[in-house]
Amino acid sequence: MEAQILEIDATEWQLPATRKEWIAALEAGKVLYFPRLAFQPDAAERALMKPELLATGIRSITLEAQGRLKGVNGGPDEQAVVMRMMARFRHQAEQLIASLVPDYMKSIRFATTSYRPLQVETRQQTWRGDDKRLHVDAFAGRPNHGERILRVFANVNPDGVPRVWRVGEPFEDAARRFMPRMEKYRRWHALYLRAMYKTKKVRSEYDHLMLQLHDAMKLDMEYQKTSPQVTMPFPAGSVWVCFSDQTTHAAMSGQHMMEQTLHLPPECQYDPASSPLGILTRIVGHELV
Repeated sequence: MEAQILEIDATEWQLPATRKEWIAALEAGKVLYFPRLAFQPDAAERALMKPELLATGIRSITLEAQGRLKGVNGGPDEQAVVMRMMARFRHQAEQLIASLVPDYMKSIRFATTSYRPLQVETRQQTWRGDDKRLHVDAFAGRPNHGERILRVFANVNPDGVPRVWRVGEPFEDAARRFMPRMEKYRRWHALYLRAMYKTKKVRSEYDHLMLQLHDAMKLDMEYQKTSPQVTMPFPAGSVWVCFSDQTTHAAMSGQHMMEQTLHLPPECQYDPASSPLGILTRIVGHELV
């Protein structure tokens, strides 16, 4: 399997220049790994980095794009510290993306900023929500009609514990592997799901295929064990970037991670044909949205 992780030796969030090979790797579904690009919480922020900061019943603290902070178990002082930390990470992530893929910025949409203080390996989840299984991101209730999911991750573990991922085979290889198992798309069923408020909008054939791929990968335990993959421990004080709807990945262990989500129309990529929508359209042979 071709290497799915590309290391970039940068120390500043504002890259001095981008390179065509970095953009091509990102749009091929590879992980861009920045081992020396650290997000640095200050003393007050580090003092709050503990699981008890998280409100009961959720898995991450979030700062919405509109500026609303959710999930903090604490008063105004604690919330102000967390808000400051997350806003700074959002700004630095924006600097990184703007300098890495500048043509995206006219079309990109910033979504949620997250802080995840819980330990991955002890988290109890259903099989569909179990991110310790190799998968590509697709969400049953949130059809996106091909819109890309770009994410910037930072391991901010104060004790130096790595965030361990598995990174699997290229998207097209996985799609072709599982395509024969996928059920046929039925428009009437998509309309029914929307009418019953089970989806936020009508699920397209693209969304149907992506959800089928996500579920098939997670359910196939032989695939989880034997498919082409590498284990990557992202150390504390490192950053990595990928399209999580295209990168085959699994989060195996670790605690304390920052994450910035961004959305991009696939036609606004440097190479739209390399997107999951482009790849699946080519495989199926007809329009999917």
